[in-house]
Amino acid sequence: MANISDVAKLAGLSVSTVSRVINNQRYVTEEKKQAVLKAMEELNYQPSVAARQLRGRQSKILGIIVPRITNPFFSYLVDEIQKQAYERDFQIMIFQSDESKEKEITFLNLMQQKQIDGVIMCAVENDEEKISSYLEYGPIILCNEKFISGKLPTISLDQEYGAYIGAKYLIEKGYTKIAYCTGGYFDGDGKGNERDKGFQRALTECDLEFSREWLFTNQHTIEDGKKLAHTYQELKQRPDAIFTGSDEIAAGFISEANRLGINVPQDVAVLGFDNQLIAELTTPAITTVHQPTEELGKQTINLMFNILENKSYKIEDEKLNMHIVIRESA
Repeated sequence: MANISDVAKLAGLSVSTVSRVINNQRYVTEEKKQAVLKAMEELNYQPSVAARQLRGRQSKILGIIVPRITNPFFSYLVDEIQKQAYERDFQIMIFQSDESKEKEITFLNLMQQKQIDGVIMCAVENDEEKISSYLEYGPIILCNEKFISGKLPTISLDQEYGAYIGAKYLIEKGYTKIAYCTGGYFDGDGKGNERDKGFQRALTECDLEFSREWLFTNQHTIEDGKKLAHTYQELKQRPDAIFTGSDEIAAGFISEANRLGINVPQDVAVLGFDNQLIAELTTPAITTVHQPTEELGKQTINLMFNILENKSYKIEDEKLNMHIVIRESA
């Protein structure tokens, strides 16, 4: 196996010059750089990442924390971030937290150990003080998450607005008895509280009351949506619309509703959230709140690289707006 001395010998240069090329340092002529790169290619030499880390260089790896990669929203988001990182000669390492505080800290420790250069958090389980304590080891960006203080760099979509326009759309269509699904617990401060506020604001503006009987918490998956269809069928007082909170739940509900003889939207309208591919594949297709996942990924990775390069960056908020995609379910 070739080593750095072999590369230096073949290129006809010193080991220190080869090292400067590998670590992308200045004061190396283009001619010498090309000679080193050619020798590395001929010898199939790959510089040791671990060795570069020990010298304080970048690992060229970014960590991304998601709650669960099986959620298509996070799959598409990570895909876009990976594409943008690759163009800058960086790789990504995906961490699935499973909404565990302990796992989240384990992942953040990798930055402390210099195995990754920065962390993009698409899910947050620990408090701001705990997470901020890791900033001394590298940049941390919140992606579609945020703390009230706003101290950590943040790229996020306006979830309150998204839920607001979703609820307003249903109300303007004439629905007055609206059920609501959330991935959180509707407790005021916890997960999903921004959407909760938007939903409640729309109902309040239109003088509509919200029945706790039509509140469904900790909802995430297609299977949750299927169970919801059975719950709906058993209700004595049924809502005329369901704001599902995700296209997965909406798809699960519609699939099982078709089997149970519940007609969507004649018996109950269904509104999704995200505008995932699955929203176009159900019968009926799902009316949903579009989240600009691709743009969110682009701006998140741009912010990360500007921080790594000590540059300023202005978030293009106008490109992160949400809107309703009208199909057949509502």
